[in-house]
Amino acid sequence: MSEQNKGKIALVTGGNRGIGLETVKQLAQQGMHVLLGARNRAKGSEAAKKLKTEGLDVEFIMLDMDDEKTHAQAAKAIEEKFGKLDVLINNAAIMLDERGSNGFPPTSKTSTSIFRKTFDTNFFNVLALTHALLPLIKKSPAGRIVFLSSLLGSLTSHSDPKSPIYNYKPAAYDISKTALNGYAVHLAYELKDTPIKVNVAHPGSVLTDMNANGNLQVDEGAKTSVALATLPNNGYNGKFIHLGRELPW
Repeated sequence: MSEQNKGKIALVTGGNRGIGLETVKQLAQQGMHVLLGARNRAKGSEAAKKLKTEGLDVEFIMLDMDDEKTHAQAAKAIEEKFGKLDVLINNAAIMLDERGSNGFPPTSKTSTSIFRKTFDTNFFNVLALTHALLPLIKKSPAGRIVFLSSLLGSLTSHSDPKSPIYNYKPAAYDISKTALNGYAVHLAYELKDTPIKVNVAHPGSVLTDMNANGNLQVDEGAKTSVALATLPNNGYNGKFIHLGRELPW
């Protein structure tokens, strides 16, 4: 446990399972009070309760990325109880692209409704939550905002025939992450003269409910988000990172 993290308040969206749950656990192990955000009250409460039995300082907070009322309610609750937010990890995301025996559908065959639903959750509603919580992050002496993205959002990697993702193209998911990366760069620029650091994390190919073919365990997958959440004051800003290594946009 780190003394420098004592008194810090962190919020992790989609925190009841997978990488999100592991991120909650690792931040709490470092001494933070962690708000486990989840849209399902029963599952979120149960996940927080289990971590508390392990001696970790975790509490559930109701947060449905697709319901902006819960964004406002969460912001109000955090302000009333803590007066600030030190860390926001935008972890929650969906993948609606369906993989068949011949891989993912061609980009031009991916329906606009799949694109819209994916962008609503993975992009527009992440922005909405970030905007709702930014006034509280500005009250932190060292605010940290982490966007969980993916190498699949990298245009450089998608354009390179030698890249490991060149032939792996779930279009709606990938492009929603590309858009999120762009937003993060712009927000980092806006906040560059403040104590807030804004960065993007690629967790790696992690074995989760969303990715049955992952080759990393969730404890490895959470490490990049946790490292970006605990950057020193001279740490980087506006970067795309995987386990300490900078990735191409």
